[in-house]
Amino acid sequence: MAVTAVRTYVLQAPLEHPFAFSQPGWVTRRAAMVVELEDDAGRFGYGECLLNGLEPPEIARATVEAALADLVRGADPLDRAVLWERMYNLTRDFGMKGAVVAAVSAVDIALWDLAGQMLGVSVARLLGGRFRDRVRAYATGFYRRADTDRAALVEEARAHRAAGFTAMKVKIGFGPADDVATLTAIREAVGPDVLLMADANHAYNVATARRLIRDLDPLDLLWLEEPIAPEDLDGYRELKALGPRLWIAAGENEYTRHGFWPWVAARAVDVLQPDLTAAGGFTGLRDIVALATAAGLLVNPHVWGTAIGLAASLQLLATLPPVPISRGAFEPLLEFDRSVHPFRQELVVQPIRAEAGVVRIPDGPGLGITVDRAALRRLAGAG
Repeated sequence: MAVTAVRTYVLQAPLEHPFAFSQPGWVTRRAAMVVELEDDAGRFGYGECLLNGLEPPEIARATVEAALADLVRGADPLDRAVLWERMYNLTRDFGMKGAVVAAVSAVDIALWDLAGQMLGVSVARLLGGRFRDRVRAYATGFYRRADTDRAALVEEARAHRAAGFTAMKVKIGFGPADDVATLTAIREAVGPDVLLMADANHAYNVATARRLIRDLDPLDLLWLEEPIAPEDLDGYRELKALGPRLWIAAGENEYTRHGFWPWVAARAVDVLQPDLTAAGGFTGLRDIVALATAAGLLVNPHVWGTAIGLAASLQLLATLPPVPISRGAFEPLLEFDRSVHPFRQELVVQPIRAEAGVVRIPDGPGLGITVDRAALRRLAGAG
């Protein structure tokens, strides 16, 4: 049992309607970097890495091809923990965060997928079993187009509700007055029973975020995500110490157990949001979840990618223990991107769908999906 081939695919597609979030620049395309591993029996394992913001996919691809492929080629996919440590040790001097760790994540996910194919069991089973076979999804989107006004955002919220979603997350970070007005209008439109969250994409400093939190608390938000810069751990501690009704959430821009340890030790947030496709893959997330669980912190993964990343995140969500294990425990939610994404449907034979705001977790071998290799090559411009 050995990996015989390591292939990378960069997928890119222009968006008909570019969108913006709180950070500078316009998103004009959707992109992804997919890793395909093949073993000596002709089986395939797939992984992808998170491309945050305007990140070029070529960075992660170069990391896989120039640094990681030779480590993995010829290795046994069952030696995943050993391979993860070797990949991290090789790259730590030039990439403890960002695209390099995301590349490690993509390879790790593909190794777990391939191991599941070899053994005929799901990744969730390999990780130790399922706490759940379906998960409540929250609709995410609310990106600003050039012609977007507040009324359009309210209509989007109504559309999510009509599609069966009972939870949704709104992009904010356009100034406290705009944020509060937008969320107030959406809360009035969807009613008090919908779980409502907000994501500022680290738009503010502590002083502004403190004021924003006080203005948002009457709206009964579940959490406020990334109100300030991801490097400002002390700032997050200060915001949490305000004791707001809403939870403070962050973590999509943190990586591996080494990066998350200070956050857990300081209990800097209420909700940790590592992204499986960025923070270390399944092997890395096992450690992060163990740290968080020991501290009694909630883990609710960030999800923003293709069908491969979505399927992998569902396998992880199946295994996350309720916190705490009790009748009043918090159950993790699935972030379900409802914006235009050409790689979410076409890349797999059976696309993952939400029904009445709930997504079933695939139970087939590996990630539980069948990647359409012809579509993958076509979307990558490889014929």
